[in-house]
Amino acid sequence: MKKLFLLLFSVTLLFAQNPIIYSALGDVIYDNAPKIYKLLETESFLVYNTKIRNYYKEVQKTKKIGFALENGTAKIDKKAYLNKLRALSNTNDFFVREVDKSFHEAIENEDNALFDAMINSSLLDTKKYKQEILDYYFKHEDQLMVHGVIQQFLDENKKLMKKHKKRTQRKKSKKERELERIRYIRQKDKLEQERLERELELRLKKKKEQIRAFQQKELSKTI
Repeated sequence: MKKLFLLLFSVTLLFAQNPIIYSALGDVIYDNAPKIYKLLETESFLVYNTKIRNYYKEVQKTKKIGFALENGTAKIDKKAYLNKLRALSNTNDFFVREVDKSFHEAIENEDNALFDAMINSSLLDTKKYKQEILDYYFKHEDQLMVHGVIQQFLDENKKLMKKHKKRTQRKKSKKERELERIRYIRQKDKLEQERLERELELRLKKKKEQIRAFQQKELSKTI
């Protein structure tokens, strides 16, 4: 029975993605590390290039230590490993805050590329900001791709999609009415301009005829 337990425990360790020891803290760090590394694809995070690369390497080394502790081959004790996790956790939290901050800056500056990158980084609490994300999408839907988080939100709420379609149709109808009104005003202005030009030509023609008649009359007096 003991051998069977040890075998099952070994298999669990073999297929575990992260070390089991201090997993409540470690899982967040280990699962977020690739997401933080991916932030380097976003231009505004290139300023953290060295910090992110060094952090990612340190996470990988610490993860190996965690597995070594479980296998009994580690050169440090559990307390030292826990201290390493705490230090890494601080850096993890820093980048999570930066993503949150960049998300709000993207909305404020209407930076569509940054907005898309942050909501799909898996480091933002998208459920918390669901309404803000959808509001921004509906405002900029012509410039944003429907994928990732936005696609998920729209799929979750079919009623929202129907409402959005109706709103889009109303928006188009309103735009068409506005364009029609503008065309009417321009046509009206054009006709008015043509009428004024004709009146001006008639006045000038009449004035010329009056001047010519006056000149002829004065000329006849001198003969």
